[in-house]
Amino acid sequence: MTDNQEDADDTAPSRRATLPLRPPCERLSGPKSSVCSRSYFVVVMVFFHVYIINVIALLFYVHYSSGQEEAGRSRDAPGGGHQRPDARRPPSKPEFVRDVSLARIEGIRVGHVQKVSLVPGKVHEMRTLSLKPLLFEIPGFLSDDECRVVMQLAQLKGLMESQLMVQEGQEELAKELNLSPEEIFNLLDINQDGQLQLHEILTHSRVRDGIWLTPENLREIYAGLKADKDNNGLLNLEEFRLLSNDAFQRFLLQRGVKRSQLVRNSRHTWLYQGKGAHQVLQDIKERVIRLTRLPPALVDLSEPLQVVRYEEGGHYHAHHDSGPVYPETACTHTRLAANTSTPFETSCRYITVLFYLNSVDGGGETAFPVADNRTYDEVSLIQNDVDLLDTRRNCDKSNLRVKPMKGTAVFWYNYLSDGRGWVGEQDEYALHGGCVVTHGTKWVANKWINIDPDYQRQARYQQLVSQLPEDDEDDEGLSLNTDIQSPRIHEDL
Repeated sequence: MTDNQEDADDTAPSRRATLPLRPPCERLSGPKSSVCSRSYFVVVMVFFHVYIINVIALLFYVHYSSGQEEAGRSRDAPGGGHQRPDARRPPSKPEFVRDVSLARIEGIRVGHVQKVSLVPGKVHEMRTLSLKPLLFEIPGFLSDDECRVVMQLAQLKGLMESQLMVQEGQEELAKELNLSPEEIFNLLDINQDGQLQLHEILTHSRVRDGIWLTPENLREIYAGLKADKDNNGLLNLEEFRLLSNDAFQRFLLQRGVKRSQLVRNSRHTWLYQGKGAHQVLQDIKERVIRLTRLPPALVDLSEPLQVVRYEEGGHYHAHHDSGPVYPETACTHTRLAANTSTPFETSCRYITVLFYLNSVDGGGETAFPVADNRTYDEVSLIQNDVDLLDTRRNCDKSNLRVKPMKGTAVFWYNYLSDGRGWVGEQDEYALHGGCVVTHGTKWVANKWINIDPDYQRQARYQQLVSQLPEDDEDDEGLSLNTDIQSPRIHEDL
């Protein structure tokens, strides 16, 4: 196109309206157009480099922050060079990833029989006794020779009284917790009706003092202490204020306590099952691992084998082997890894395995008062002077009783599952007791498997134990430590 034609296009009004306006740079001559393109390129490249520099800086920042976090976590981890026992980590950043799922045997239905292989060349039958709690029976779990060896080892070590006559130190504990009479009253008033019924006082006294009082005993104590002013069998707050924390203990000490009035009447000892123990004890532990299908480490770090002897007249009133775990409580076996101080401790026994070492001539059954009940109501356990917890008087009223047969084992879960492969809430239906022995002697052994419902605490505890020298994990370490703690750990709730 010539210059004249361009001038003609510019002067034509109709064509100027229809053609789009061109940028000034397009109308410049060749050299000016190159300058415009070069400037545009430089601006784009500047912005591009700034963007790249920002991305690189962000990556460095994230990497640096992650390194600092890992370093801090390693310093706080158990066994680190500068460990601070009281340091608490936020729950949103768990220290241990949950990579263990606890096996749990299905009961299917009451009476269901499963085949289990516990020893080479032999198959045992495991029968479901109840679903609430999940309870099984395995005849022939122990041979006659194994039963004999366990009883002889217990006698050789020596048995001690399972319970002292009257426990002391409760008033000091109440002072340490700084509880007012009103707070204690509300704690005991289960149904919160402003009055303490007989069963509410009985439950408290049995757990705290270890004395098995009957409603008749309690009315006698009320009269002796002149506590029930209106003689209606109830204590209101004003009447409760008149009683000191150890008023019942003082009265019982003055009056005298019979062995039949104890929560349990037996003698017991503990047998270590770890490395170097008698081969029979190690075999029993291995059999328990096969039975429960739990990781061997959990069984190894649990309590030793408890052996108990009940003479004629011996009993153990209904109780739970484990206590519920609340935020203010800690499991006894993992308390060193809790990184906190709590006023209350409880035994956290996920599974109980009970072995009958002999057949009893009369009585001595293991009773489960509320097995397979539709509901569980603590208040209904004591009604109309019928106490389902009393295994001396009302064992025949229990929903389920297991007769002791030599070599038979029964085991049950004391906790429910949390639905994610770990320990959940306490199974209240696991309430059980030992009926009074009417003829002969009763020998049993208990193997408890301790697992903390708090996964982080259990994992931290296992890590701490794994860091101990190998010598400390033998007889002189774990077993000695357990024996020292046994008066309190194995007192049973």
